[in-house]
Amino acid sequence: MKNEIENALAVLKRGGLILYPTDTVWGIGCDATNAEAIDKIYALKQRAESKSMICLVHDFKMLNQFVEEIPEVAYDILKYAAKPTTIIYDDPIRVATNLIAEDNSLAIRVTRDDFCKNLIRKFRKPIVSTSANLSGKATPRTFAEISEEIKNGVDYVVNLNQKAKSSAPSAIIKLTLDGGVKVIRE
Repeated sequence: MKNEIENALAVLKRGGLILYPTDTVWGIGCDATNAEAIDKIYALKQRAESKSMICLVHDFKMLNQFVEEIPEVAYDILKYAAKPTTIIYDDPIRVATNLIAEDNSLAIRVTRDDFCKNLIRKFRKPIVSTSANLSGKATPRTFAEISEEIKNGVDYVVNLNQKAKSSAPSAIIKLTLDGGVKVIRE
């Protein structure tokens, strides 16, 4: 795993794209603070920039560095969630503007995956995590289901968990500073 972290880290640092296993499905990732790298993902996925993406952080301390104000309920939701849960927060900070949704929100997940945690901890910035599919196509549940177009369109494919069993996307919950809670995906 150490070599894979170093290889992925080198690509992220130079603004490249990685294809990597997460705590949910395989993701296409890049530096969440690099607008040019994020544009590469939109182009690869043939996705409209108005459709926002998720980014990953390695712990609560890092989460606090990229959201202006975290509603208290977020900590309880994440602490007791039975499965990986992504929360959409208002007022993200210190990320590329083209990653932020039109309503000034950003979906962030505190990852549970060891590879992702270690990679993000070493990188010291959040990384984008968007499903490894072309826009409008089904989310691949395994590495084998990822299209060649996606595999060939990234700068590095992480050589871990490629034979792993089928996975599902995370739950998504939108929290607002006025106390609103809305389940987007269970």
